[in-house]
Amino acid sequence: MARPQAKLVRPATRRAARYIYAFGAGRKDGRAGMKDLLGGKGANLAEMARLGLPVPPGFTISTEVCTYYYANRRSYPPALRTQVTEALARIEKALGRRFGDPEDPLLVSVRSGARASMPGMMDTILNLGLNDRTVQGLIRASGSPRFAYDSYRRFVQMYGDVVLGLKPESKDEEDPFEVALQEKKRARGVELDTDLDADALRELVNEFKALIRMRKGVRFPENPHAQLWGAIGAVFGSWMNQRAIVYRKLNNIPESWGTAVNVQAMVFGNMGTDSGTGVAFTRDPATGENTFYGEFLMNAQGEDVVAGIRTPLPIAALEKENRSAYAELVRIRRTLERHYRDMMDIEFTIQQRKLYMLQCRVGQRNGLAAVRIACDMVAEKLINRTGAIARVKPDDLNQLLRPIFDPAEKREAVREGRLLTKGLNAGPGAATGRIVFNADDAETAAARGEPVILVRIETSPEDIHGMQAAEGILTARGGTTSHAALVGRQMGKVCVVGCEALQVDYRERALRIANRKGVLKEGHDISIDGFTGEVFLGKIKTIPSEVVQVLVAKTLAPRDAPIYQRYARFMEWVDGARRLGVRANADQPDQGANALAFGAEGVGLCRTEHMFFGEGKIGPMRETILAGTAKERRAALAKLLPLQRADFAGIFRVMNGRPVTIRTLDPPLHEFLPHDEAGQREVAAALGVPFERVRERVEALHEFNPMLGFRGCRLGIIYPEITEMQARAIFEAAADVRQAGVAVAPEIMIPLVGHVKELALQAGVVRRVAEEVMREKGTRLRYLVGTMIEIPRGALTADEIAGVAEFFSFGTNDLTQTTLGVSRDDAGRFLVPYVDRLEIYGKDPFESIDRDGVGALMRMASERGRTRRPKLKLGICGEHGGDPASVRFCHEIGLDYVSCSPFRVPIARLAAARAALGA
Repeated sequence: MARPQAKLVRPATRRAARYIYAFGAGRKDGRAGMKDLLGGKGANLAEMARLGLPVPPGFTISTEVCTYYYANRRSYPPALRTQVTEALARIEKALGRRFGDPEDPLLVSVRSGARASMPGMMDTILNLGLNDRTVQGLIRASGSPRFAYDSYRRFVQMYGDVVLGLKPESKDEEDPFEVALQEKKRARGVELDTDLDADALRELVNEFKALIRMRKGVRFPENPHAQLWGAIGAVFGSWMNQRAIVYRKLNNIPESWGTAVNVQAMVFGNMGTDSGTGVAFTRDPATGENTFYGEFLMNAQGEDVVAGIRTPLPIAALEKENRSAYAELVRIRRTLERHYRDMMDIEFTIQQRKLYMLQCRVGQRNGLAAVRIACDMVAEKLINRTGAIARVKPDDLNQLLRPIFDPAEKREAVREGRLLTKGLNAGPGAATGRIVFNADDAETAAARGEPVILVRIETSPEDIHGMQAAEGILTARGGTTSHAALVGRQMGKVCVVGCEALQVDYRERALRIANRKGVLKEGHDISIDGFTGEVFLGKIKTIPSEVVQVLVAKTLAPRDAPIYQRYARFMEWVDGARRLGVRANADQPDQGANALAFGAEGVGLCRTEHMFFGEGKIGPMRETILAGTAKERRAALAKLLPLQRADFAGIFRVMNGRPVTIRTLDPPLHEFLPHDEAGQREVAAALGVPFERVRERVEALHEFNPMLGFRGCRLGIIYPEITEMQARAIFEAAADVRQAGVAVAPEIMIPLVGHVKELALQAGVVRRVAEEVMREKGTRLRYLVGTMIEIPRGALTADEIAGVAEFFSFGTNDLTQTTLGVSRDDAGRFLVPYVDRLEIYGKDPFESIDRDGVGALMRMASERGRTRRPKLKLGICGEHGGDPASVRFCHEIGLDYVSCSPFRVPIARLAAARAALGA
């Protein structure tokens, strides 16, 4: 597979032609704040040297060289070779050894170092400088032929892989170097690499070189300087390898940053039983506990610890192996934490009982640990509350809020071959239940107390009750903003979508997996992981989130929940820092209650169409659609009025004075009618009308492009009696609740407005009905009428629309579709390569706001709207309202609030706080 073209560009202006920054041996050219230039590894090596820690001397080739390298067809700046030679000479002088000297050679490591940590994604070469002459010098200097040939064997293997490209020729082939190593151990009758003697290791060096010549057609380079430049080029080249590209995509690391290259004098953990190497964290990255956490191996080099060839020892055991090195390491742990004010990840080597530091960086941690470390460090006065907020990423909170599978049981399921397939992780969490294929069965089973997974080809609003009843939702089609994903997240349901391997047969009530034998029938147990998108056969035990137990389930008292206590304390700091309000999308009282539990300040979107699928409501709604005259429609709507009024009253009571934004009917009418003959006959029988009438109405409502068809405000304009009924239900509910002593703050939102006259017509209906109800009830209600900005013309004419609207709420799901001309339900086939391979979009525009397109319209609409109405309230209610990057953008353009699914409210709160603090 060809490598993608690099998009790094030459800097517009050139600094003084300095590309080398030395560290160690008294040199202090860099510091921690120079990560943009030196990369994370280089900057932290320089900083440790400045702190007086035992860092082997070396130098960093700056990220500017990487930029130059890709902009100039993989060549280097003219001054670089001279600067590298001078930097090597300084190391030689400091250590009293010369690079390439056959008597006492200086060996170096060549390692990558991007601005952001990318562990394992780029390449490293150790023991560089060895050849058939210098290995003899290393033997004489060390007195150990075994150590020297072990280092030589490692070097040839790494160089052959990284620089010369000797890799397995197919996915079924093992690493040829590892095959040769294993064969050597078998021939010598030993189990571990450390059991091979010097002769066996010397033989391996020759065999490795022969493999390189046979497979790659080149001789292994003997010239140390040629080796060095080959390694430098390979490390710069690894910035564009496939795994690095994928990692950058997943972690939003810009390609333009590039990597630095660090050349450092070697120290050796493989010199015998008094030497070793290890990796440690200054705190436990899994729990956040303030304890020294890590592993080490004696008589080993760095890759041995992570390769799993030998079982490493816990870091505490180092005290018995080398008391002084361990004590020094403990002191360094304290020094680094106090200096960086964060949990650190460190790498070290012990050479003949002397400790050396090879790397430090801010340590990766899970969400549980992140919150604990932030809270503990505030208590320890290492950081303030602002620093604590910067330590926790919004998505970290997912891990505190969602149940997960028991890790041991999940590993066992994988070992047993029960992993069936994998889709898109659309709703975090974990769920186990029996397969059901339709919503009614899900509801019936749930009523019996049976946990079920609703499996559908795709979901629709008609499935809403089954989705609510199910433990989890699994679909064969759809992306992360499909109906199943959107509603699943709002409900807090575990959801996996887009499982293309699923073959769902509703008639047989059966499920097959492509390329896998066997059939799963309704009633079989499956388990789905909303964090990973994995689908398993059978049951897997889940572990509930402590935070959810306290906030929502009320099964655990706060005093008994230390994780919740830290979470609550942290979120208090978050709310004190943010400017942006956070609401939730909620259609029912229980969803509103959950939203409040998670800290929502109101409802930003109540979708009234979901109410029509509740018990006893779909019939009158279908009567409305089948009505032939306005009189018949009004009669049918009269049946819906008390049902909708009760729904709104329930939400108003739960929200207790907080704003509730209610969207009038939005989807096209055909979504409320069945499209199959059996379903149509059932409707005809239930309503007492001829089957042909139902069939003809369904055919009449058919649209080639329903998203742009007869829906939204267009329905209310052509059938104003629908808007009248909904407005009356809202205001009668508000009046009743207020008279019962509960404050109300309704905001009526008209969808799909592209022309100010559309809004004026619908707003006129709403305000007329409001006045009628207030006269009838003998009360006055404060309310707002506004609109969703979800089509480009609405954004472009926002100044006109603001003359009627009292608020805007950006419906970014549809605004993205209409701006990009892309259907979110049909784009899965091309959006993935658009994002991952072709880089047309940096991120999926349905997950994170497309700033240059959709975002430009939002900014324009906000500015034009407030020019006409300075106090215009601005919010967002699309699914982007729970995306941290989108929340930041909303903060930047001056929105008043974001609204998202209830279970994403804490994430949005934290994202808003970080945006306010510039984190």
